[in-house]
Formats: sequence, C-alpha cells, structure tokens
Amino acid sequence: MTTDDRLRLAAEKTALERMIARTPASQVIDRASLAARLRNVMAELEALPVAARAPARVQLTFRGKPVVGSHGIFAEFGLTAVNGFTNAVAAMASSLSGPLASMGPIPGRDQHQLLITRTALGSFGFELEEHRVGQLDLDDTSPVARALEKTQRLLRGTLGSDDELADSAEEVDQRALQNIRAFLTTLAENDAACTVRYGDIDVRFDDPGQVRRSLDRLSQANLREDIAELVGAFQGVLPKSRSFEFCLAESRQVVKGRISPSISDPAALNELLHRQLTIKVLATTVGSGRPRYLLLEVPGDRT
Repeated sequence: MTTDDRLRLAAEKTALERMIARTPASQVIDRASLAARLRNVMAELEALPVAARAPARVQLTFRGKPVVGSHGIFAEFGLTAVNGFTNAVAAMASSLSGPLASMGPIPGRDQHQLLITRTALGSFGFELEEHRVGQLDLDDTSPVARALEKTQRLLRGTLGSDDELADSAEEVDQRALQNIRAFLTTLAENDAACTVRYGDIDVRFDDPGQVRRSLDRLSQANLREDIAELVGAFQGVLPKSRSFEFCLAESRQVVKGRISPSISDPAALNELLHRQLTIKVLATTVGSGRPRYLLLEVPGDRT
C-alpha cells in the first residue's frame, strides 16, 4: 500500500460516515450495507504500516581543477570535501539539541551519518542520504534533514546580502560554523567550486573566486558572534516559532530574537513578561549590520 492508498481509504471512510449519517434509520438494509463497508475500510486502514518519511537526500557536485569533466574526480579531494561537508552537517544536527563544546567528539555523531548512495550526474559529485535505523513518521522531520536545510541556508546566505547572511547564521553553533568554514576552505585551496542541491533548491558557487568570497564573509572578522547581556523586559514570546521581543531598559528600543534549542520549554518565558530582567544572548553581527540575538538560557529576576 502506498500513501495514495492511505489517502483513498481515509477519503472513503469520511464519505461512508457522512452517508450513514444521512441515511434514515428506517432504511435498515442500506445502513447495514454502508456500515459493513465502513468496517472493512477501517480494518484496511488499521492494517496499513505506519507511513514513513523518505530519508533526506542531498547532491554535491563539483567543478574546477580537481574534476575531470564528468569522468571523475581526484580521490583525495573528493574524500576530503565530502568528509568536510558531512562533518558540518553532523555538527549542525547535534547542535539542534544544545550548544557544542569547542573541541572533542561531536555528541550523537553516529545518529547523524550520511551515506554515499550514488554518483551525481552533471559535472561530477555524489548523492548523499541520511542513515536511519528506524522509520520516521510523515509528520516528523529528522535532525539530519533540519541540519541539511540550515547548512544549505547558510551557504546561500554567504552569496546574498549582509542581512541574509546574518539571518541564516543567527542560530548556527560555532562548532558547526567552523566545520562549514573548513568545507569551503577545502574547495578554495583546491581551486574548486560546488553546487549543493537539497530539496528543490540549488546553492551554486560558480567558480573558486566566489567560494573564497563566501569564505571571507564567514570569517570571524566579518561574521562576529559575541555573548552579551541585555537589560529590559520581555514584551512577547512565541513558543512555536521560538521567538521573542525584548524592550531595552536604557533606550526603550524593542529588539527581536530567537530562542536557543537548549531551552526546552520556551512557553515558560511567558511567565516573565514585563518584568525587569537581564538576559544572556548570543549576538550575531555581519559587517556593520544590526545584530541578531539568540536567547541562551532562561533568565532570573534582576537583583
């Protein structure tokens, strides 16, 4: 049975329930026939296996000095580049559950593995697929899928405006950011460029020069992340979107920010509205643009 079969049966179940509701009790035979069919449909639905989401897949294709047309790619470069990309994705996936240490093994690395499943057509590259032990329901998104989306968004941000880069980098852990820099460094040092295709979106670096410019934009001199303290009061918190508004005590300016994954219950912040607080944030700034704020922990009352 496919997803289409599940949808067909669910639609038939709804239609039968409506037909039974509209059929008078005096029409005993018709109601009994409809009820029997409804029981069969419900039994078929219950017998279906749980619908599973397909594994996340991404394509990496390379161009430049290490690539020989569509025939092949120098093995040393290919292995290093793919390893750099998978390291970045693994760090990004692990950081979704909390900040990473600056050194040491990446927590949960074994749960965030990517498989090379085939070569990608076009120039030369690879198709990577997340390795999953169990199934994932259709309504769920895996950490690897979210990490691939965030990684691609950050790479796309390096090709856009300062505001676009700041928006894409505001929730990226420093360890993950370092791994993305390492991936781009591998490309730049080998005079290579690449395209990252995830979902229906391509992020394309046209040439090694564009890779180097993106690497410069991700440098610590241009993309700065600093721990800061803000004094003021929460004006509003949206738990589902994990965002907040905070009015600064000194200037009365209202700033907006995001809530760190390490805060497990963002709804609890609504209990702190309009109370004078000191909050600890990660301020991400690109160039001379405005900072983006990430709330790092649940604050206490200011003493």
